[in-house]
Amino acid sequence: MEKILMTILLSSVMTGMAADPNEIILRQIAEMPTGGGYATTREAHTALTSSAKIEERGVVIRPELAKPSYCSGATYLVFLRTLGELQQTGGLQLTESHWQALLPKALADGHGIWGRWNANGPGTARLFYELGIGKNFTSYDEARPGDFMKIFWTDAVGKFERGHLVVFLGTEEVNGVDHVRFWSSNKPDGYGEKSVARSKVARAIFSRLENGPNLLRLDQLPKSDPYLAGLLKTESSFAEACRLTGTKP
Repeated sequence: MEKILMTILLSSVMTGMAADPNEIILRQIAEMPTGGGYATTREAHTALTSSAKIEERGVVIRPELAKPSYCSGATYLVFLRTLGELQQTGGLQLTESHWQALLPKALADGHGIWGRWNANGPGTARLFYELGIGKNFTSYDEARPGDFMKIFWTDAVGKFERGHLVVFLGTEEVNGVDHVRFWSSNKPDGYGEKSVARSKVARAIFSRLENGPNLLRLDQLPKSDPYLAGLLKTESSFAEACRLTGTKP
């Protein structure tokens, strides 16, 4: 049976060996629900916000409530659950106020933590760069299963982009064609794995969680990121996205 509900205690943590965040991310994916449908409607966003709350016993994350789902919401729940496991094993010591800032809520693109993650363009990579919680890069040769991956289906970044936010699972050959395999909320089924021809991916930025304790800096972030906040109405470029995320080309 899937372990879906996660309760993160705020008053105490266990201590243990430092774990590889990529391994934790893959473990969280294995415990996520499947299916549920894909949608970017208000209903889907309301379902997402209802799936992660602070209750008397701690932070409770229930991804099975976030249905239908969409790519940024699905990957964000995996991110939160990963932080939760790091907290439970002593790798993080986030307070209630930190978790309050992390929870998905009604935020415009580029505003707060969730609004950065959910923005057009390199939202996740920009957040990792601003907080110093991990590195960003573009090389498939450097990528590892468990890296977050922003896929750009075309060269457009910003107003006219077509993108997908996923967790990279690896590359494979299907009928002699190189493919990229990933997990996310995918059209039309929702939560699950998918494999697409690598030639369909015009550009990609990988983000690897490495320095979780730097999340303590989140209260030092400006309330909004003007670059990300503007990408719904303005165009950017892949070169600019890389420059503003410290991405290694």
